[in-house]
This record gives sequence, structure tokens and C-alpha cells, in this order.
Amino acid sequence: MTLFMNVVEAGSITKAADKLDISKSVVSQSLKQLEEELATTLLKRTTRRQSLTQTGEQFYKYCCEMHRLAEQAWEDMKIQQTVPKGKITLTAPNALMSSLVVPALLDTFSEFPDVELDLINDDSQLDLMENNIDLAIRAGNSAHSNYKQRRIGEFRDVLCCAVGNDSPMDEVPYVVHQWQPRLIAHQLYNPKTDETLSLTFSPQHRTNAMQTTLALIESGYGMGILPNFIVAANPTLKPVLPDFQMPRVNVYAIHPFHGNVPIGVKMAIAAIENALQDYTFPLQLSAV
Repeated sequence: MTLFMNVVEAGSITKAADKLDISKSVVSQSLKQLEEELATTLLKRTTRRQSLTQTGEQFYKYCCEMHRLAEQAWEDMKIQQTVPKGKITLTAPNALMSSLVVPALLDTFSEFPDVELDLINDDSQLDLMENNIDLAIRAGNSAHSNYKQRRIGEFRDVLCCAVGNDSPMDEVPYVVHQWQPRLIAHQLYNPKTDETLSLTFSPQHRTNAMQTTLALIESGYGMGILPNFIVAANPTLKPVLPDFQMPRVNVYAIHPFHGNVPIGVKMAIAAIENALQDYTFPLQLSAV
């Protein structure tokens, strides 16, 4: 159909072949095959001139429209690899979503009104294909899969309580996240003295959202673990054992794209990676 459109516009098979940089015989055979499959004559030809039949005129219009749509599709796809648009479905744990992921995404996509963010707070590891997810941000170990996975940063959890809560540690109720076991065991390390410390807790309060855990700890209702970037940014919180630190928690970006990754997903990964690296406070926090 594209060859036929070019023959019409060039005025002859020879000129169309020259324009397309292919042999005249290829153009002739393609035109012959097209007329045979359509069971009609599209062009009346002599050695010096050609003209469209009535059927050819109608078919030529369809060919032009097809070519225009193909060109538009091609250009639109190229633009989408340079300018983000459309829906980006992203999932992240509660602890990372509101405090880190959302600010990073808003900073990145505020200038792109055609981007639609579909954000899923979930501490479980949702299947990307089953839930039509473009990008998953996961903390800690990730289950083995065929998805593309890259480490983009790290943080440390901090055993913390409310400022002003000076009760002995064994008298402070422990607030546990839903995903933690019934008996809590923490291993802490003092980098100054090379001392290790093992602690166990029987949780008194349990929540299914990081924000609820934060609210209970802020109110002086107990202690628990929160990411260091949340503790450092919150003046109402303090570390229970400021000289000790918990193990590093790796953060991974996971997506299902094995070929070219959409520009929006690339930008989201870069924004979250930069946010993890932009925190200038140390991983080891001081007591308030």
C-alpha cells in the first residue's frame, strides 16, 4: 500500500523506485500483486503516462490515511521515549512511600501534566505482571524472579521512642509492624567500641501501617523501629540506643521490562535513587 501511494505521487513506477532506492522490478511486482489480491485495476498505464482508475482513487485515499497513521504512531512512540506521559503504576512499602517515594516523584513529574501516577502502598511483594505494575520499590531481600532488579540505595532502621520518654527500655511497650514476628529480635552494633548487642521484645501493640506505628511512638505510647530518614526528620523522635546501629537495609527497583524501559519508569527510578542518596544526615543518629 505504501509502494502504491509512492507510485501515484511520483507519477511513474520508475520515479517511485528511484525515490525509494529500490529496483523497478520490486515496485512492479508489488503493484501487480496488490491488484491481483484486490481483484481490480488500480492504475491505467502506458509507456509514457499513468492514471488512477475510480477504484484506484478510492484506494489511494485509504493508503494515504494508513501512511499518515503509521507516521503518527511512529512519532508518538519516539516522543514517549523522550517525554513521559500516561499512567505509571508503582508499588512501595508503607515506610518508603509517603516519606521518600512520593516527594521524589512529585519533584520529577510536576512539569509533566500528562503523567498519571497510580501508587500502591503495600508491604507485601505484589506480583508485577498479575497486578499490572510498572515499578516496584522494595526494601530488604526480594524474592527471586525473572523481573529486572537493581539496587538503588539503602537505609537503616532505628529503634526509637518519643523525646521526653525517659523510662527504662524494659518498661517501654514495643510497637510492632504487622509484618514483624510475634517475638522481636534485634542485633545492634556499636562501631566505636566494636560491641554487639542482642535484644528481644514481646510486642504489646501491633499496627498494619507505618504511619500508625509512627503516631503511637510519637505520642509516647511505646518504642519501635522506623527508617533513619523518618527519625532524623522528626524532632519528636529520638533513638533509644544512640551509640548502636541496626543493619543496613538495601532498597531495590524492580520492573518487568526486558527491552527498552519506558522513559517514565526510568525517571521514577532515578528520582527515588537520588532521594535515597540526597539525605545528608548520617546513618548513625545522635541522641536528642
